[in-house]
Amino acid sequence: MDVQGIKILIPVTDIKKLEERARLFRREIVEMIYKANSGHPGGSLSAIDLINALYYNKLKINPRNPHWEDRDRFILSKGHCCPALYVVLAEHGFFPKEELNHFRKIGHLLEGHTSIKIHGVEMSGGSLGMGVSFGNGIAMAKRIDKKKFSVWIMLGDGENQEGQIWEAAMTAHHYNLDVKVIIDKNGVQNDWYVKETKDVDPLDKKWEAFGWKAINIDGHDYSQILDAYDEAEKCSSPVVIIAKTTKGKGVSFMQNNPDFHGKAPNEQEFKQAMDELK
Repeated sequence: MDVQGIKILIPVTDIKKLEERARLFRREIVEMIYKANSGHPGGSLSAIDLINALYYNKLKINPRNPHWEDRDRFILSKGHCCPALYVVLAEHGFFPKEELNHFRKIGHLLEGHTSIKIHGVEMSGGSLGMGVSFGNGIAMAKRIDKKKFSVWIMLGDGENQEGQIWEAAMTAHHYNLDVKVIIDKNGVQNDWYVKETKDVDPLDKKWEAFGWKAINIDGHDYSQILDAYDEAEKCSSPVVIIAKTTKGKGVSFMQNNPDFHGKAPNEQEFKQAMDELK
């Protein structure tokens, strides 16, 4: 429902509808990266179910006024996975869907990492580890201004190797900030596996040791995702949702394949991916 430009959320709880929308989003993600011959398909495909459920079930947003003060905030800390955010923002009308065809093209809107010049994007990305600190600042301002919006942040699991994440986790607990972190735990970072690079497990116990409530879910199971979002929403203190996902989810040759962290599909791979996502 649209009232004076404000998107009044009618939560989508029909799992089949969410799954169908995610399938279409996955097609758009693969296509935009193929056309650009550049981008990060693996982490975008692992994150799309989580982002899809958040935007169609929880967030209050205003595409006609993206700087609306009372909007909910979503911060994509792993900014290289921006294709997953861009397809959802385009679907909501923050910018024309035609822009997806010009991803990473000079002179066009959509950069290879999140940029605040794009309507609907809350934080410019690039270097990892900044999202929780940024979200803490927003949550502090929210408290000072006596606002009631929500602050959601998405991290990658490899991103938890960054020291700034844990400094920010301590800060959020110390000030009892109302922030919700979602970890896209797909097991792959850059060009190798998280466990073999620097193991971050057990993530739930580590976040709990920093004073956070931790929730473990399957990040592709919409019933678990929606339940976790409901549970997190009821908390006014820091919550982390650790979502086990599959890198490259939905495309067989990309799944759990470190090569497709930052590799665009070639023509043959693109055709196969589109066939698998029909």
